[in-house]
Amino acid sequence: MKLVINIPCYNEEKTLSTVLAEVPKKIPGIKTIEVQIVDDGSTDRTSEIAASYGCKIISHKKNLGLGRAFKSGIEAALESGADIFVNTDADNQYPSSYISDLIAPVVNGSADIAIGNRMPWKVEYFSPLKKTLQWFGNMVVRNLIGTDIPDTVSGFRAYSRESLLKLNITTKFSYVLDTIVQAVKMDLTVSSIPIPTNPPTRKSRLFKNIFQHMWKSGTSLIRLLIIYRPFQFFGVLAVTTFIPASAIAIRFLIFFYLGIGKGHVQSLLFAVVLVIISGLFLVSAILAFLIGNNRKLNEEILYYEKKRTFSGPYSNKSAHIVNSSKGTKLLP
Repeated sequence: MKLVINIPCYNEEKTLSTVLAEVPKKIPGIKTIEVQIVDDGSTDRTSEIAASYGCKIISHKKNLGLGRAFKSGIEAALESGADIFVNTDADNQYPSSYISDLIAPVVNGSADIAIGNRMPWKVEYFSPLKKTLQWFGNMVVRNLIGTDIPDTVSGFRAYSRESLLKLNITTKFSYVLDTIVQAVKMDLTVSSIPIPTNPPTRKSRLFKNIFQHMWKSGTSLIRLLIIYRPFQFFGVLAVTTFIPASAIAIRFLIFFYLGIGKGHVQSLLFAVVLVIISGLFLVSAILAFLIGNNRKLNEEILYYEKKRTFSGPYSNKSAHIVNSSKGTKLLP
C-alpha cells in the first residue's frame, strides 16, 4: 500500500519543519510513504524547506485557497498511485505522530474516510465561547447532514483511493464540509478517532475570528444543502411561507364571514403573495430534485472518468510537471 501525506501550505516556513520532522517514516501495512506539499502561492521559504526534506512539491503561482490546494493534492496523489491519502495542516495543529492511528480504519477496510476528533470541548486553550460555538456548530452540521461524526470540521483526515475518486471538491474556502456532506450522500463509511491537538502557532488564515468562520461555514453548508438535499431545503421554505399564508387567509375569511372583511383586504393580498412565494419554492424544490438526479449521473460519469485518467500517466494539459532532485513542481 502507498500512503500519500498531503500538507497544504501558505507561508508556513516557521512551523513546516516541525510538522515534517514528526511524520512517521514507517507504518505497519504501508509499503511506501510519500509526503507532498501543496505550496499555495507562498512568498517565503516554504518550498525550500519542503525540498530539504525530500518532499514532492505542488506549487500554485498564486494563493488559490484551501479548497483548491486540497484538490490539487488529491489529483497529484491519485496520479502517483496513492492507496491512502492523509491531509494535515502545516501549522502543527494536528500531531503527525497520530497518522498511523488515523489511517488504521482505512487500512483494515472498516472505513472509507477517517477523521481526527479533536474533542473541542476538552481543548484547554479554546475559550468557553469557542467551545460552545464549536459544540453548537457540530450539532447543527450533524443533524442537517445525518452523521454522528463528533468533529465535523476537523481537517485531519484519511481517505481511501476509492473515496477520492468519488468525491468532487466544489469550494475554494474549505473542503471539510464539502467532502463530509458528499460522503454521507454517497453512502461512504466515515469513522473518527480521538486525537490531541497542539497549541496554536499563529492565527487562522481562513478567517479573522470565530464569527467569520461561522458565517463562512454556514453559507458553505447552505450551498451544499441546496446541492445535495434540494427538495428538503426548498420544501422547508415552501412550508414556512405557506403556513402563515394559510393563517392570514383564514383570518380574513373569518372577518369576511362576520361582515367586517372590508378593512382587512390588505391581509388577503399579503396571503396571496405568500402563497405565490410558497408555490415558487415548491417548483424550485421539484426542479432542484430533478437536477439533483442528473447530478448523480454526472458524478458517476466523473467517477469512471477519473478512474481512467488516474490509472495511467498524469495528463493535465493545463499544468506542467518539472522533476528535480529536490522534488516535483506542478505549476498550473
